[in-house]
Amino acid sequence: MDHYDSQQTNDYMQPEEDWDRDLLLDPAWEKQQRKTFTAWCNSHLRKAGTQIENIEEDFRDGLKLMLLLEVISGERLAKPERGKMRVHKISNVNKALDFIASKGVKLVSIGAEEIVDGNVKMTLGMIWTIILRFAIQDISVEETSAKEGLLLWCQRKTAPYKNVNIQNFHISWKDGLGFCALIHRHRPELIDYGKLRKDDPLTNLNTAFDVAEKYLDIPKMLDAEDIVGTARPDEKAIMTYVSSFYHAFSGAQKAETAANRICKVLAVNQENEQLMEDYEKLASDLLEWIRRTIPWLENRAPENTMHAMQQKLEDFRDYRRLHKPPKVQEKCQLEINFNTLQTKLRLSNRPAFMPSEGRMVSDINNAWGCLEQAEKGYEEWLLNEIRRLERLDHLAEKFRQKASIHEAWTDGKEAMLRQKDYETATLSEIKALLKKHEAFESDLAAHQDRVEQIAAIAQELNELDYYDSPSVNARCQKICDQWDNLGALTQKRREALERTEKLLETIDQLYLEYAKRAAPFNNWMEGAMEDLQDTFIVHTIEEIQGLTTAHEQFKATLPDADKERLAILGIHNEVSKIVQTYHVNMAGTNPYTTITPQEINGKWDHVRQLVPRRDQALTEEHARQQHNERLRKQFGAQANVIGPWIQTKMEEIGRISIEMHGTLEDQLNHLRQYEKSIVNYKPKIDQLEGDHQLIQEALIFDNKHTNYTMEHIRVGWEQLLTTIARTINEVENQILTRDAKGISQEQMNEFRASFNHFDRDHSGTLGPEEFKACLISLGYDIGNDPQKKTGMMDTDDFRACLISMGYNMGEAEFARIMSIVDPNRLGVVTFQAFIDFMSRETADTDTADQVMASFKILAGDKFPLPVGFAEGNRGLKRSREE
Repeated sequence: MDHYDSQQTNDYMQPEEDWDRDLLLDPAWEKQQRKTFTAWCNSHLRKAGTQIENIEEDFRDGLKLMLLLEVISGERLAKPERGKMRVHKISNVNKALDFIASKGVKLVSIGAEEIVDGNVKMTLGMIWTIILRFAIQDISVEETSAKEGLLLWCQRKTAPYKNVNIQNFHISWKDGLGFCALIHRHRPELIDYGKLRKDDPLTNLNTAFDVAEKYLDIPKMLDAEDIVGTARPDEKAIMTYVSSFYHAFSGAQKAETAANRICKVLAVNQENEQLMEDYEKLASDLLEWIRRTIPWLENRAPENTMHAMQQKLEDFRDYRRLHKPPKVQEKCQLEINFNTLQTKLRLSNRPAFMPSEGRMVSDINNAWGCLEQAEKGYEEWLLNEIRRLERLDHLAEKFRQKASIHEAWTDGKEAMLRQKDYETATLSEIKALLKKHEAFESDLAAHQDRVEQIAAIAQELNELDYYDSPSVNARCQKICDQWDNLGALTQKRREALERTEKLLETIDQLYLEYAKRAAPFNNWMEGAMEDLQDTFIVHTIEEIQGLTTAHEQFKATLPDADKERLAILGIHNEVSKIVQTYHVNMAGTNPYTTITPQEINGKWDHVRQLVPRRDQALTEEHARQQHNERLRKQFGAQANVIGPWIQTKMEEIGRISIEMHGTLEDQLNHLRQYEKSIVNYKPKIDQLEGDHQLIQEALIFDNKHTNYTMEHIRVGWEQLLTTIARTINEVENQILTRDAKGISQEQMNEFRASFNHFDRDHSGTLGPEEFKACLISLGYDIGNDPQKKTGMMDTDDFRACLISMGYNMGEAEFARIMSIVDPNRLGVVTFQAFIDFMSRETADTDTADQVMASFKILAGDKFPLPVGFAEGNRGLKRSREE
């Protein structure tokens, strides 16, 4: 053991030999260390009736340095030199340094001459070494020591506090909440932690320092401005200050023990049988309801319309809102009845109740788990199906629009390509026809993308199992066949025109230029009209803002497009002028394109009309998304309050069930009042349900303002109601036990204290590490581990508990006792089983002979005893003796 301590000390102190003196060059850190180390030294020197003012000056003669070491170590140092000469001062400082070295601390580069000369860095380094050795090194928390132990202690104590995350000894303490949390954890009456704000570090730090100085006898070692005004406070100063809190609080906590009085329950056979019948009936009804409900929830038959799927979703909401809550109450009541029945049977020495096959509580819980799993899957399927149908409707409408536009464009194209007008045309007309055909091919190529889009949309509709896929596929196939035919006809006409091209010599360049510019401009207008009439589906503000931005960018291109339109019309006007001037026999038509100025103007006017309609649609959708966002925020604000409230109530109920203050009746009244306060909170849950329904009706599928879903809140609320009901039932059973057994208060206190001593984490079992603590109580030196209380003991824990209370038994005797307290051979001992065993060992239990004698006295030999009563009591006697 000594070797271990020595090795641990050397391992920890070795890094400190190279402590970073260069850091002290930072004036802010040096100031913090001066102030902290001076206050720390004075907190010890005042015990000797003195103090220091200037840390590098007052230790120069070595006298106060030796006095400081004597105070903090409790040992006497060698007699100091009283002379004023330098040699006397060096001698005194060397005596102090030798004493520090004798404690296993290696002093590197710190000499007596530097201290006597008032070297600030060396003096601060020496004081830090003393603080490490006498204030921090001996700190031990969960097998960690010194700095790591102190940090772990801080983390354990501040873990329950919001906005506190201790990871180091510098920036983690800047906001002051860490100091306030340490004080509030041990002395909650000194600080109102709920009023502290993370954004007000000066107030937090001043509050902690003032309270520590006034009530905890911890001197003020730093000013709040020193910490807040530094980007990274000095680690050594913070560690020194925090170690003072550790030493002030480390021995203050004591384990609370609760005295619980437990007695036995007097039950009547008829009443027990009625409880059994009630349990069987309730279990059968509940299992039958679950059996009928699960197939409905597992039905995944899809619907073809959005209305049908929304009706299914509404039916599911009715199930959640109307049909399931009563069954939750029935399940809770079933568990309560089962626990009450088992307690009554056990206290009356009757065999435990075994429900019919398939009706155990575990069977019901398994069936309930399957029900909730089916619920979750059904809800996810409903939402996915609604999204799928929504997507299908959008794609189908998009397919119809693109197909209609394409069919309108292809109307008459085949007849045009089959014309043989080139056979009787003049040379100029032939050349015009060739150019017209080239323009058509350009237009045809431009429409290739739309045909591919139509085919892609049809393919996606098939993949998503669209109900009207046959008609979509037929229309798509017709468009593709027509497109292939157009391509073949186009190629055939080109070949015919090229054969006669040698006969053509002239062409009207203005017509060609018009056709080349009109075609893409016409395509642009058609694309613009298509985009402006395209439907859109968005779910967030950001998505509608993106569409609005794209629309504004499109409107910015309209002036340039209008210039192009005027230029194209100018070309047409120039052609007309040439025809009139030179009397060209062109009949006023353009042989290269079918796009007329009237069409361009008409489509342009249509585009201009569609722009404000698009503006209005985007504005309306933006307003709808803003409304949805308000619904998200409203739900998130309430859920973020209700969720933590439920968690807090669950934790408070757990603490109440363990602490057991006052009598059982007081505790029962307290729990019933607590239950009433929980039930009174139900309107807020209902209000949240209403907000959730509005969100679902608005088809809002996500909410970034909260991590809580309505399902989380429902499950938490149901668990809260179940937990408070179960806890009340347990206390009622304990009252029944107490009234039946007649055990005294002192005995019950002893039983509870003994059980709690080995049950340290309130979970119902003890692991190997907790078992070590049990062995230590028996005299073994194994070392202490973190202690928790769980409410149950395993086999070895229970045996050690019995031995500590005076029982001396062998393996056979212990096996007999374990068969009583652990009939199911689970390897653990519950508190109820422990009390039943101890009450049978200590209470004045009526024997069979005593009961027989009592009946004879009351009957006066006038009435015979009930048939089978004597035989039953003889069996009870034999069971007792065994």
